[in-house]
Amino acid sequence: MSEQAAEAGNWNLPNVLTGVRILLVPVFGVTLLHDGGESVLWRCVATAVFAVAMVTDKVDGDIARSRGLVTNFGKIADPIADKAMTGMAFVGLSVVGDVWWWVTVIVLLREWSVTVLRLSILSRVVVAAAQSGKVKTTFQVIALTGLSLPLRQVHEGLHDVGAVLFYVFQATLAVAVAMTLWSGYEFFRDVWRQRDSIRAA
Repeated sequence: MSEQAAEAGNWNLPNVLTGVRILLVPVFGVTLLHDGGESVLWRCVATAVFAVAMVTDKVDGDIARSRGLVTNFGKIADPIADKAMTGMAFVGLSVVGDVWWWVTVIVLLREWSVTVLRLSILSRVVVAAAQSGKVKTTFQVIALTGLSLPLRQVHEGLHDVGAVLFYVFQATLAVAVAMTLWSGYEFFRDVWRQRDSIRAA
């Protein structure tokens, strides 16, 4: 980390965007679950909120790295905000019946165990983000954004289109779950290897 990054104050644009993303978590949950998830309008609003949150997740990281604004607060708050938003999406979509609960439980156990472990070893072991983790995130965002839409609530001419898209996003979610488990395995494997290397040093 550069000296500029190490001295960056917590009050900066990337951290503000992270804070906004955390505040959007309950907003997303309320809009998604409005009227039991059957409202076409509020499902569209929920999808927009989720999309905005995911965009800020990408933007704040890019800004922090390019402007030397990486802070200890950001290292902790950013993954928490990310996992809180996607976690809310999984739970909310399970509540309304669009995602199986066992899928949500498995994904949340993996995501939060990796996040907690990564934060707990932050000062001692650095585990670089693997390509599989980036692929996992991409498929998760696509699947959760799509499934937040009112695909099974639309009627008449859009009903068949919505039904097809619903299963397309379910297939995308299946890929996301597979990549979630694989990237989790890679993370724990790399942590174990680094731990052995530190002990041997």
